[in-house]
Amino acid sequence: MSVLDSRPALKAAVWQVAETAGYLWTKGWAERNGGNITVNVTEYVDESMRALPAISEAIPIGVELPHLTACWFYCKGTQKRMRDLARDPMANGSIIRITDDCAHYEIVADALVMPTSELPSHLSVHDYLLAKGSPYRASLHTHPIELVALTHSKKYMEKDVATKLLWSMIPETKAFCPRGLGMVPYMLPSSVELAKATIEAIDDNYDVVMWEKHGVFAVDTDIMAAFDQVDVLNKAAQIYISARNMGFVPEGMTDAQMQEISDVFGLPK
Repeated sequence: MSVLDSRPALKAAVWQVAETAGYLWTKGWAERNGGNITVNVTEYVDESMRALPAISEAIPIGVELPHLTACWFYCKGTQKRMRDLARDPMANGSIIRITDDCAHYEIVADALVMPTSELPSHLSVHDYLLAKGSPYRASLHTHPIELVALTHSKKYMEKDVATKLLWSMIPETKAFCPRGLGMVPYMLPSSVELAKATIEAIDDNYDVVMWEKHGVFAVDTDIMAAFDQVDVLNKAAQIYISARNMGFVPEGMTDAQMQEISDVFGLPK
């Protein structure tokens, strides 16, 4: 029996993660066990679920996160593949709860699947989001090929250079990713430094953050919305790279054309 049984809203949220994981694998953005997903599912947890015993010991997070009191998360499992999560999310991920000291977590369901090794980074971002009153409840890390390729040029790592380029490739990019793409220079994966730099970029008003020579980290209201932002940005990168492969530098939309989109759609600055 699964904790998802008789909890349709929780089940829908977890299976949305599974659907997204399938898209990541199909696009080639999730080689082997690459990428991570963490979703705050606290709103779907009822009283009987809160009374369930843990199936693990209390595990240190490595940092105290005071805004995660009484929070629950669905997390992709460490060393688990997105393609496997897509078909069986509760065998390749787990639901955890944060303990009262906000410094440990317990696995509650369904099986003893250890969360991603990047859990402290993901939870630190969620703690930040709750602290600022953000409605965002999902975080996604994945390896979109064309976006990662851009980061191998220092030019595109400069603030908002890639953003302006990607916005100019097709109108939908600015319409659906109005905050653009934040850039974080290379740091050791799973490191505290990378987590702090990512939070600083999100604090600078970005929803999608590019990690140099590594991948992206995106946040949004749910996991599909986070995926959509990355998908739109990577499509713009594909258009740019396709034009270059055809032997020319694409003109891109003008500043006036992009400003018109912002004005018509009332996009944030």
